[in-house]
Amino acid sequence: MGMGRHLLRRKILNIFNAFKKLTAKVKIQPAFNLILFLFCALNLTWAQTEEEGRPMRVKRPDSSLPLPSNRSMQVFTPAANSLITDAALEQPLTRRYIEQYSSPHGIATLNAVLNRGSLYLPFIKEETARRNLPPELAYLPVIESGFHITARSKSGAVGLWQFMLNSISPYNIRVTDFLDERRDFEKSTIAALLKLEENYRTLGSWELALAAYNSGLGAINNTVKKTGRNDYWELVRRGELKQETLHFVPKFIAANYIISQPRKYGINVWHEKIDWAAIPLNRQVSIDILAGETGVSKELLRGLNAELLHGISPADPNYRLKVPAAQIEKISSVLESDELKLIRYHYHIVRNGDTLWSMSRNYGIDVNIIEQHNPGLSKRYLKIGETVIIPAFGDAPLPQNTAQTQITAPSNFTDSYVVQKGETFWSLGRKYGIDPQLIAEANGLKITDILREGRTIRVPIIE
Repeated sequence: MGMGRHLLRRKILNIFNAFKKLTAKVKIQPAFNLILFLFCALNLTWAQTEEEGRPMRVKRPDSSLPLPSNRSMQVFTPAANSLITDAALEQPLTRRYIEQYSSPHGIATLNAVLNRGSLYLPFIKEETARRNLPPELAYLPVIESGFHITARSKSGAVGLWQFMLNSISPYNIRVTDFLDERRDFEKSTIAALLKLEENYRTLGSWELALAAYNSGLGAINNTVKKTGRNDYWELVRRGELKQETLHFVPKFIAANYIISQPRKYGINVWHEKIDWAAIPLNRQVSIDILAGETGVSKELLRGLNAELLHGISPADPNYRLKVPAAQIEKISSVLESDELKLIRYHYHIVRNGDTLWSMSRNYGIDVNIIEQHNPGLSKRYLKIGETVIIPAFGDAPLPQNTAQTQITAPSNFTDSYVVQKGETFWSLGRKYGIDPQLIAEANGLKITDILREGRTIRVPIIE
């Protein structure tokens, strides 16, 4: 096109010079000279466009169709095994979502999502490429979870890839009192890609494989068998898919179409890559304490190990802690130091009326975890005076030892207290260092009753 325009300009210039010499000889009026020149130039332009096979009149795009235009789609060249195909881009739903994602609000949302995923995307993209899968699959969490590592849906799906509890058994993903490995970006990514591969092998179409990821392999397989059609877009046109699944793939294709052209749409995909490594632990570790001792970012460690429900590693010799590769020596040095305590504990002295259930509620911890840290402890026959070790989770302050208050009966409650907004028997129990059950009994209430703001209750005098 650039060369054609250059030749056209030269031809017009030659014509102009020829007319200039002619008019100089025959003394044609300047106005007639100009009209004749323009007429020749216009005819030459018409001839040039016909020679190149282009129509002189360009048809305006249909304003009723969503962006992008067909011309902008033709400029984009996808990868060989890309899911961004001409057939997918021509779909009305896809075009609608491209328009939505390419709006200023859509671009801002995609950039925020990709920023959240910047810690995990390098691994996800490498794993996707290693398996020779369509590159767009790496961005499925954009649609599934918005790259919120701790995301939980209304139906109970968890993590970047939104695994349900009943779908994790084939993938060695564990959920315990300490762990929810649906939030482990490494394990969940491998599991999700395996699931997508299985869907593809069964259905023979990546669009259908994605639809099955959304609504279940069994449901999509049954639809294909019932209709005799294994084309996702045909099933959409026939109205054979549920509403969420009908929109799922167009959304996915549209988001990937925008992300795949970062310079055109202003998408920030150039985030700093953080190399990480998984190291074994020979003892339980609190993420927060480890961060404080090493100077490594607490947010980074928590992000790498989001599967730790309480920020504490499990008592499992097979567990591997993910840490920044550049900080391995510093972290290993701290872990190997016997002088440093890397987990906080409460030391609870059992008194009359204590149960594991009341202790678990008082300290905000499951009974199973108390039992794990106190082998041989009999939950039915706790001994008065024995010490129970209870891990301290999160940033909550350590409650006072209940035995220190020497309050064992409601008759000791001689002070009054006005309940503040949001307070419960459990928070008051921690505040006064006593069993919350005693506060309830002293006020003729059940521990399950709701404390109303402004109510006056009896509490002990602590000296």
